[in-house]
Amino acid sequence: MYIKQVTIQGFRSYRDQTEVDPFSSKHNVIVGRNGSGKSNFFYAIQFVLSDEFSNLRPEQRQALLHEGTGPRVISAFVEIIFDNSDNRLPIDKEEVTLRRVIGSKKDQYFLDKKMVTKTDVMNLLESAGFSRSNPYYIVKQGKINQMATAPDSHRLKLLREVAGTRVYDERKSESHTILKETEGKRDKIEDLLKYIEERLQTLEEEKEELKQYQKWDKMRRSLEYTIHNHELTDTRKKLDELAERRENSGERTKHLRDIHEAAASKTKRMHKEIREISTRLHTIAEEKDQMNNERQDLLKKKAKMELDVKDLQDEVHGDKDAKVKIENQLSKLDGEINKKQTELDDILPQFEELQKREENATARLAMCEQRRTELFAKQGRKNQFRTREQRDDWIKKELKSLNKSIRDKDNQISRLQEDIAADYKKNEELEAKMQKLNMDIEQMKDNVERSEERRVGKECRSRWSPYH
Repeated sequence: MYIKQVTIQGFRSYRDQTEVDPFSSKHNVIVGRNGSGKSNFFYAIQFVLSDEFSNLRPEQRQALLHEGTGPRVISAFVEIIFDNSDNRLPIDKEEVTLRRVIGSKKDQYFLDKKMVTKTDVMNLLESAGFSRSNPYYIVKQGKINQMATAPDSHRLKLLREVAGTRVYDERKSESHTILKETEGKRDKIEDLLKYIEERLQTLEEEKEELKQYQKWDKMRRSLEYTIHNHELTDTRKKLDELAERRENSGERTKHLRDIHEAAASKTKRMHKEIREISTRLHTIAEEKDQMNNERQDLLKKKAKMELDVKDLQDEVHGDKDAKVKIENQLSKLDGEINKKQTELDDILPQFEELQKREENATARLAMCEQRRTELFAKQGRKNQFRTREQRDDWIKKELKSLNKSIRDKDNQISRLQEDIAADYKKNEELEAKMQKLNMDIEQMKDNVERSEERRVGKECRSRWSPYH
């Protein structure tokens, strides 16, 4: 493999595109005047193949561009065509083109006119023998003279670099560093093992102590179990005794329960009767209200009739048909009043009887409630009070409650009596009003009759006067 052609454009002193070919496969010599571009040609090859122009800053890339007169150059490239007939490069072509393009903000590689990365290019060159660890495949100007005049130690160092032993020296130093780190880690591991052994010894001692503790703890639990077993046996005996006492007191409890159930059923029955009586009283009260409303209507009708009678008195000279009509209306009103009075007389005894039954039922209910309270007191008195003071306090509370119940019943009875008295008084007032109305009606009838007689007499006198 050898360089077959080099093309340069915009790189340093090469403003225009310059192609240099052909190259020999053996040796090539470039000669020319000073300033003709020999060094820049060498730098162009080095720019593509070596690692010296890698990681360039923007100002360094700008320095590689042509800075002559004329239009400003913004990019440059160097292209090298290799003869790959011996397949030294791992590409199945006889010619391989490698180009590097540089600008103020770009740095790109092209392999056979295809963009590739710098890593791919370096790997390709290393596969062909251009190793970055041995950069002496390119010998710069003055290196041979420097090597010839250098002392033996420098030449030895240079030969080692050319032979590639520096890489192994670096690896050796790295290995020594790793060895030292490994020894340090080994010391740390030994210290850790020593600490673990000491800790294991301590744990063995604690293990023996734990065994002793478990032994004594087992004995303690055995003793606790024995004590609890004795306590359980004593408790069961006491429970058996209490069960026997409970069975003995079961008959008395059953008797008291029967009495309580009988009193409860009797109380329930009394409550039912009271509800029925209350329902009937409510019905009678509604009927009474209805009767009162009807009486009010009759009174209104009667007042209206009185007004009509007054109108009739003013119109004494009315016709006889009006008189008959008024008498019929009066007779109807008398019939309705008598009928309502009869119904009221029939209802009042029932109302009085229901009131008496309600009073008797209330008294019986109070007696049953008192009897039930006494039974409850007798049933739970033995277990309810622990001291005489508690019993006396309970008796006082019960007496206070009974007195309050008696007062409530007395108040209820007095209210009922007041209601009955008020009803009687209202009934008497209504009867008095009805009597007065009857008297007024009778008086009105008399007045109507007298007026009628006077009218008839006047008619008769007027009828007989011409003959006299």
